[in-house]
Amino acid sequence: MNNYPIEKLIEDERYLKLLSEKYPNTSSCSTEIINLEAIMNLPKGTEHFLSDLHGEITAFTHVLKNASGVIRRKVDDIFGMTMRQSDKNALLSLIYYPSEKLALIRNQEKDIDDWYRTTLYQVVAVAKTVSSKYSHSKVRKLLPEEFAYVIEELLHEEENSPDKQNYYSQIINTIVDIGRSEKIIIAICRLIHRLVIDTLHVVGDVYDRGPGACDIMETLCGYHNFDIQWGNHDISWMGAAAGNLALIANVVRISIRYANVETLEEGYSINLLPLATFALDTYGEDKCSIFQACCEFEENSRMSRSMQLMAKMHKAISIIQFKLEGQTIMRRPEFGMNDRKLLHLIDYEKGTITINGKTYELKDKNFPTIDPKDPYKLSVEEEQLMIQLYHSFTSSEKLQNHLRCIYKHGSLFLVRNNCLLYHAAIPLNEDGTFKEVTIKGKKYKGKALMEHFDKIIRQAYFSPIETEEKHLALDYMWYLWCGPDSPLYNKDKMTTFERYFIQDPELSVEEKGPYYELANTAQTCDYILKEFGLDPEKSRIINGHIPVKTTLGESPLRAGGKRLVIDGGFSKPYHKTTGIAGYTLIYNSHGLQLVQHEPFESKEKAVQDGTDIHSRVQLEEFKYHRMLVRDTDRGKELQVQIDNLRKLLMAYRQGIIKER
Repeated sequence: MNNYPIEKLIEDERYLKLLSEKYPNTSSCSTEIINLEAIMNLPKGTEHFLSDLHGEITAFTHVLKNASGVIRRKVDDIFGMTMRQSDKNALLSLIYYPSEKLALIRNQEKDIDDWYRTTLYQVVAVAKTVSSKYSHSKVRKLLPEEFAYVIEELLHEEENSPDKQNYYSQIINTIVDIGRSEKIIIAICRLIHRLVIDTLHVVGDVYDRGPGACDIMETLCGYHNFDIQWGNHDISWMGAAAGNLALIANVVRISIRYANVETLEEGYSINLLPLATFALDTYGEDKCSIFQACCEFEENSRMSRSMQLMAKMHKAISIIQFKLEGQTIMRRPEFGMNDRKLLHLIDYEKGTITINGKTYELKDKNFPTIDPKDPYKLSVEEEQLMIQLYHSFTSSEKLQNHLRCIYKHGSLFLVRNNCLLYHAAIPLNEDGTFKEVTIKGKKYKGKALMEHFDKIIRQAYFSPIETEEKHLALDYMWYLWCGPDSPLYNKDKMTTFERYFIQDPELSVEEKGPYYELANTAQTCDYILKEFGLDPEKSRIINGHIPVKTTLGESPLRAGGKRLVIDGGFSKPYHKTTGIAGYTLIYNSHGLQLVQHEPFESKEKAVQDGTDIHSRVQLEEFKYHRMLVRDTDRGKELQVQIDNLRKLLMAYRQGIIKER
């Protein structure tokens, strides 16, 4: 035991007295030290890293339930050749979706009690394996109170022991006889889900593209342990929910563009009727042909209105967005984005636009709401519409709940267990040094820039209403969505206007910042890792944001494995681009695995036919020394607790603090 000098104990007496409120005597203090020291020597919990979910709720849910193929591998290890593959598939679908599978089995099995007995043995075997790296007390806390004793007995008794075999079998038989089989099977399956993923890291972009962002957030907000490193699409929604008008318009525009209005209307109760009414009144005879939803969704049943009405709504909100963005740029010259103001460059009589001395014909020439003398001013009707949308976004109870959750569990970057997580980039100069960005007259770069932007993001939501600090922070939320020196975007411009209105593809090119090329070198990765206090020899950078085009031979492994880009295209619109349907990085006590996923059919097929997401391991890096809790950041925190408890124990024994 450490012998702390009495002077040190007296110096820490105030803190130790506070600690003694929780551990009032040597017995309770000693017990906790023993408990924590034991936990320090358990294998580290398994971390799963996902990125760029983009509203793909079905695949996301299944990846959580099958733990990116980990449960399948556990079942293979446990049962090997003693179980047919079809039976393994049936067991796996039961573990993934216990309630749904049981309802199906109940109508198929002739001897359901016999099936219950066999299945109980099987799910208990899986639960034993996945719980083996945790303390009994942790597992006990996760059990439903109703069945805690029974499940704990099943998990911790050895059924093959001659002395315990009858005892173990009788527990199973009694569960079946009294009709509690299904409840306990469901409880054990949920325990497996809970134990197989200790921590979930989402490296940005829950929102946009797919229809289920609201459901993903609902799942995350109820999840046992997760964090999120905000992506540019998350920031857009966060800014909109906080009241930034340009981002409200942007969120609505993207939702309509990808035929995803149900996230707004059904998920968050955002009223789009005023936009539909305005669009019909304003663009009634306009076919709005360039504003049809993305081709992938033209025949999609998710469309809740006619394609023509959606196109009109799409155009209406797009014009409003360009106006509001122009107002932001004029209001914040420090953003240096004057080249993104384009409406004043249009010749409204000729239907052309002149950019950098060259004139282009516009693909759409009908602008009834734009005053050529003041093109960035909203019409009276547009102002009224935005007031209504502002009210919908800021008063949506579910959206605001999700926003609080994303702030509570989120950050711009995270350093955890020798991994540096951020969604997109760290702004760099061409020579690989950190780029200085001026904010309110002060320069920031590298880690300091990321920390300051994180602070601004929080100010946008938590600062008092109608303060200049809040207004500036809200405008910076828009900058973080599309600004050239934003770590969430880091391209020279966002060419939304050009892609809509100008035929020449050269004008739609968005030049990436130096980071995206330089970060593929070990030298740059080492430079960044050192900036965040990490040892380059032991650490990695984990990014999303840029889909990995496996069809073109791209690899998620960059800079000799120092950087992993895990955006594999969860969202269906990206499947053609990436050739796959997402990645999961798994970091357990043995090392790293990068798992590549194929597209998921449906939950119904998984329940009925036992289909699964087919995943294959693309990278395996195992350590000779199995990582323990003491080797992790959590272990460092526990060691501080242990040291303080040892001080308290010494203070009790020295009589500096009285026991109770």
